[in-house]
Amino acid sequence: MAGASFFALFDDIALILDDVAAMTKVAAKKTAGVLGDDLAVNAEKVSGVSASRELPVVWAVAKGSFINKFILVPAALLISFFANWLIVPLLILGGLYLSFEGAEKILEMAANRKSKNKQQEKLLSALSQPDLDMVQYEKDKIKGAIKTDFVLSAEIIIIALGTIANVPLNEQIMVLSVIAIAMTIGVYGLVAVIVKLDDVGLFWQSLKPTNVFNKILNKLGAGLLVFAPRLMQSLSWIGLVAMFLVGGGMLTHNIEWLHHASTFLLSIIPATSGLLLGITSVILDGLYGIIGGLIVAGLLHLKPNKSKD
Repeated sequence: MAGASFFALFDDIALILDDVAAMTKVAAKKTAGVLGDDLAVNAEKVSGVSASRELPVVWAVAKGSFINKFILVPAALLISFFANWLIVPLLILGGLYLSFEGAEKILEMAANRKSKNKQQEKLLSALSQPDLDMVQYEKDKIKGAIKTDFVLSAEIIIIALGTIANVPLNEQIMVLSVIAIAMTIGVYGLVAVIVKLDDVGLFWQSLKPTNVFNKILNKLGAGLLVFAPRLMQSLSWIGLVAMFLVGGGMLTHNIEWLHHASTFLLSIIPATSGLLLGITSVILDGLYGIIGGLIVAGLLHLKPNKSKD
């Protein structure tokens, strides 16, 4: 009897783990869009520190990210257990916030296109000052990155929770824990690689071309020095697109009338394949994200003007 109970328990655990693995994949796909922005933002946040301190700063921010998720995961589980009705409003707010962040980035890029180089020059000038307290500067960088991570982590946890809201609590705990750990390791592991690409490129380029292998590394190093800044730029754009797609998707799937509107629009499109319908659906989500983000940004920017009048 004990043996049968053990194997029954083992079978249950195996089934739960299998379900958890499947749900984790679904949740990971849902949150992947946020990671583009998460990765770009955090890679940018640790820039501006000395090369020898880049990895320690990334590690410090990663530890802060783990603490953030240690707070956020239990909070999400408490919401799921005691106030399940809050999940949909939080997902809508998360969608609006993501869309708003994307809209703000577009507005900032339009307004500050010419001032970007000036900001970089100011940063380099500040770093070259002999009286600059680098310890405090580094701490400020870390604090700023951890605050940004808290917001992005909250979005990831909310999105993941939305995909598993109706499963048992023990499975929710396991899925959110896996997502929190995997996303943190994945994001900050990649950030660590990205911030050191230029250093690797510089090292390879500085090798003496005494043999064929070194000559190849010289060329690869030169290529990395060109590729690294372009990678940062592409991550920012990928993150921007992801904000609208994920934010708009969160709005579409959680606002009933918007979901019906999308269904109606897709039904009148003479699509010849499921792939075309899927692409159209994604484009609609992106449009909803852009419209929602611009509306929120417009409302928030109107407030100060009214108060001045």
